[in-house]
Amino acid sequence: MLDHLPQLQPDPILGLSAAYQNDTNPKKVDLGVGVYKTEAGDTPVLQCVAEAEAQLLQTQTSKSYTPPAGITGANRAAAELAFGREHQALTDKRVGTVQTPGGCGALRLAAELIAHANPDATIWVSTPTWANHVPLLTSAGLRLKEYPYYNFAEHRIDFDAMMETLQQAGENDLVLLHACCHNPSGADLSQSQWQAVAELASKQGFTPFIDMAYQGFGQGIDQDAYGVRLLADTLPELVLATSFSKNLGLYRERAGSLSVVSANATQAQAVLSQTLSIARGLYSMPPSHGASIVDLVYHTPELRSQWKSELTGMRERIAGLREQLVGELNARQDKQRFDFIAREAGMFSFLGLSVAQVTRLKNEFSVYMTDNSRINVAGVNAHNLAYLADAIVKVLD
Repeated sequence: MLDHLPQLQPDPILGLSAAYQNDTNPKKVDLGVGVYKTEAGDTPVLQCVAEAEAQLLQTQTSKSYTPPAGITGANRAAAELAFGREHQALTDKRVGTVQTPGGCGALRLAAELIAHANPDATIWVSTPTWANHVPLLTSAGLRLKEYPYYNFAEHRIDFDAMMETLQQAGENDLVLLHACCHNPSGADLSQSQWQAVAELASKQGFTPFIDMAYQGFGQGIDQDAYGVRLLADTLPELVLATSFSKNLGLYRERAGSLSVVSANATQAQAVLSQTLSIARGLYSMPPSHGASIVDLVYHTPELRSQWKSELTGMRERIAGLREQLVGELNARQDKQRFDFIAREAGMFSFLGLSVAQVTRLKNEFSVYMTDNSRINVAGVNAHNLAYLADAIVKVLD
């Protein structure tokens, strides 16, 4: 039955990671895979997470299944972090939250829910967007359309073109927006631009579908949720996928959630029941360990304070690396300005290089990034900064 299946090419980013691992150059630089890295090049276990895990090991008494919706405290944490503890949507019980296997699980569960509610729905995604959005959404049978977002030539959001295109979106459409730290561009909507999106959604009737994978990595926990909270204030419906992979470093634990804002509490319960039914057919019950860590860190004052401090440290380190990289690149040449990197947020930015230049960086200098020159800024450190800047400048010739 399976002997007719052809072998597929490896995922481009995973393939890039494998090539980096096999490279014997001691100066090699990995700017490909999108995980946070320390100055030593490690993806750390946060101290608050390590302490929460130690407590869990001492206190857990069962390995029984989690409830269908997941760990209640983790769901509460996800909802309160996203919307704010006193947000009207929460106090009015208009929000239903379900724990999912990571942010990817949240996106796929949302896609199945949307397809169940309206098989003819269309989801508009930004150009560019995170590559995995496409398979996660289309695997549920949904149709995708694109709206302009990032102007590669000018290194900024092409907001006028974005808004003009989204005037085509209507009541059967959802618009996928990145809450903060846009992946892969790092270019985020301003508060006034979020307000314009809210007005357009209200006028056109489309539903915002927000992916918030990097809350706390942009400007801060509350600042990064500005768009989510504004749209929940303004509109009757909102779909939100969240992840703790980055801001708690729980990548392999697959700790995420799907929250759906409905017009009223009765409808929210109906949507929640449908979401749980779909989840039952996808993965039955969500995993416990990562969500239990989220619950414990969020609801233990000492751990929560420690987490916020560690998260601030990661955010400020990335912002500092952006400034340093811009300084090193601009000091070495006058052909191209890289100031835009410092204006962007989160782990990612485009360098604005051609595929040929990216290939040269890999083959001649062992500097690894995706073909579109998207870099993970967290892969830069004091040890490789000068080498990296020298290599980039050499391929600009």
